[in-house]
Amino acid sequence: MSESNPIAEARERSPILRSYADRYRRSRPFEGLLVGVSAPLTAHTGLFVDVLVAGGAEVLATGEAGSTDPAVVDWLRRRAGVTPLATAGMEPAALAESRREILAEGPDLIADDGAHLLVPLHEEFPGAEVRGACEQTTGGITRLNALAADGELLLPVYDVNGTPMKRHFDNVHGTAESSLSALTALTDVLLAGSVAVVVGYGYCGRGIARKLRALGARTIVTEVDPRKALGALADGHDVRPLEAAAPEADLLITATGRDRVVRGEHLDALADGAVIASIGSAIEIDVDALETRARSVDRPEPGVERYRLPDGRRLTLLTGGQVVNLSAPGASGNPSAVMDTTFAMMVRGLAELAAGVDLEAGLHSIPDRIDREVAHEKLAAMDVAIDEAGPNGRGSHGDGADDRDGADDDRTGADDDRTGADGA
Repeated sequence: MSESNPIAEARERSPILRSYADRYRRSRPFEGLLVGVSAPLTAHTGLFVDVLVAGGAEVLATGEAGSTDPAVVDWLRRRAGVTPLATAGMEPAALAESRREILAEGPDLIADDGAHLLVPLHEEFPGAEVRGACEQTTGGITRLNALAADGELLLPVYDVNGTPMKRHFDNVHGTAESSLSALTALTDVLLAGSVAVVVGYGYCGRGIARKLRALGARTIVTEVDPRKALGALADGHDVRPLEAAAPEADLLITATGRDRVVRGEHLDALADGAVIASIGSAIEIDVDALETRARSVDRPEPGVERYRLPDGRRLTLLTGGQVVNLSAPGASGNPSAVMDTTFAMMVRGLAELAAGVDLEAGLHSIPDRIDREVAHEKLAAMDVAIDEAGPNGRGSHGDGADDRDGADDDRTGADDDRTGADGA
């Protein structure tokens, strides 16, 4: 990656965002608007911010613990129209303060990852006038659903995480591949023949369980939603309660976006040598419970913490319980080809809000036309052609149904989801 431009490689592999930058330099949809961004400050996020600036936005950006690339921050600092407020290695309290600083400036639009701006906006800046926001993660949508259920969500928010493109492409494939790459790099584990317990069978959990099984791992899925559990069985995985599965786990991987789904009783059940990692959010593993149980902690290399318990067992926690594909040394999240589509939908959603789309306060689906257009743009960039629906709405190989209502798009969710697949 170029030292002078750390997003150059991501840009090369992101044809949709490249085209949007060119288009928005002419149309300027964000002219005169202040956009607050909270997301892992990787090269992909840097490219996303660059597109917003090309469209006329002023951007205030902050990051997340363990996933801020200092080269990207330095590049953004030199970019006219951008003020980065995060640095590598910031403590959680400092990150929280940087988010408050963004909100105090009164952004017109918000691009969020984990609802790290939207939750404090409602708690500490209830009178703020924000046109709208986009949220791209499972954990963030879970938090916003709770606000909406209590009637406390005060602005329109596009649920980018809920689009078919995000779920089936980013969550299933991108998160699984990048997480497994980080996990194997940190542990040198042989997946073939190992027992992998996946907590939660939403789109992220489904993707990583399928890829683990394809690589020869023996997979066990834990779930709280009976429909997801049946789906896991139908896909060939064993299904058990987490406490029953834990003693067999060589790998324990959480993929729920839920708070403390791996608790003390599950840690007590794990066998000697088990490796624990999160691919969903930083809140899924009760790290405090692990620390209070430990007799000693060894850190043999960055991103790896080995806890020795009084009974002699050793448990290995990866990246301190942070999301492993973002927080592992050298990791940069999902591949550029995946983030190209997800950030494209974030950009398109923000452009809709900037144009004054009439939406009530609450969570809203990204318009289906945008999801389909992004998919067509991706196929075109890959030089792939598909059939078109006939005049009766049916194509030669499919019924043309909207995937939001399709059998594979469970709107109760599984990573997300409103029932909460915490596997406990």
